[in-house]
Amino acid sequence: MSASPMPGVRPHGRGAAVNPTQRFSELHIEYEPGQEPDQVSTKFFRDHSSSIISRHESPDLPFAASLNPYRGCEHGCAYCYARPTHEWLGFSAGIDFESRILVKQDAPELLRAELARETYIPEHLSLSGVTDPYQPLEKKLKITRGCLAVLAECRHPVVLITKNHLITRDLDHLVELSRVQATAAYISITSLDHDLARRLEPRASSPAMRLAAIRALSDAGVPVGVSIAPIIPGLNDSEIPAIVEAAHVAGATFAGYTVVRLPFSVKEVFGLWLEEHFPGMKEKVLNRIAETQGATMSHGEFGKRLKGVGIWAQQIEQLFKISLRRVAMLHRRPAVSAASFRRPQVGGQLELGL
Repeated sequence: MSASPMPGVRPHGRGAAVNPTQRFSELHIEYEPGQEPDQVSTKFFRDHSSSIISRHESPDLPFAASLNPYRGCEHGCAYCYARPTHEWLGFSAGIDFESRILVKQDAPELLRAELARETYIPEHLSLSGVTDPYQPLEKKLKITRGCLAVLAECRHPVVLITKNHLITRDLDHLVELSRVQATAAYISITSLDHDLARRLEPRASSPAMRLAAIRALSDAGVPVGVSIAPIIPGLNDSEIPAIVEAAHVAGATFAGYTVVRLPFSVKEVFGLWLEEHFPGMKEKVLNRIAETQGATMSHGEFGKRLKGVGIWAQQIEQLFKISLRRVAMLHRRPAVSAASFRRPQVGGQLELGL
């Protein structure tokens, strides 16, 4: 991977207040003395990756392949488990993660070439598996939209997850995919409290706009659910029933959740976030997170880190299940199908198919 700079923009707030030392390089970006995190301009870099579909073998996840148009995320969620992925690029998991964004401008073309290979077998894709495909820059660059256009053309199954109302821009492609049972979407809602959401996820859509996105997708016939993720014990766990109810009223038919985990330097980023925004609750929240993660901040065993362990995790699970039963909402989303897949030609023509 090589990168070249693109024009920068000034952000509206930061989730991180620190740039922790990263694990894989001696390179460390120092900002101007006294410069506040929200004064750091976002810079974008071209990512010249030669492939676009990533695969993993984690039994925790319901998909084996994902498509990530961006590395790093402008939304700036202080708790984001994906922050340490930026360290592989020589950046920090802190301010760098939300201010140094790598952009895969060739993603639609790479995707088309991949799906056109004779050996390619269609599989459930997650869009995205790491960072949000509808972060603010997407409004201008339309890379996610370009990828969806290819997927819709090929009738390739894809499940989306986002915190951004911008997904509604692409209803045309999502409707086409839903007609062949090839798509579903999760809208992530961490809190209905506008102030808490703004602090936790400073450049994501407001809770009201996320509920509006659920309504728009539902009205268009696109299967849509709510992802209550992450649940942070002692901070937003009491909101589970209200979020489920609000999402149900907006048209969501299924729901999922994860319990927060703080791998590697995310512990430092989120700890400082608590100090700044909820200093009196810091120890309580961190202690409860540790209890749900097996006396750590990120459980090392598959099957335990996403749902948690111990009494707090059990209480969260029960509250979630009761909330779903009250509104007759499903825990599992509808299956997506590759039955209608048709392979594209590299030149843009499709094979004759269903």
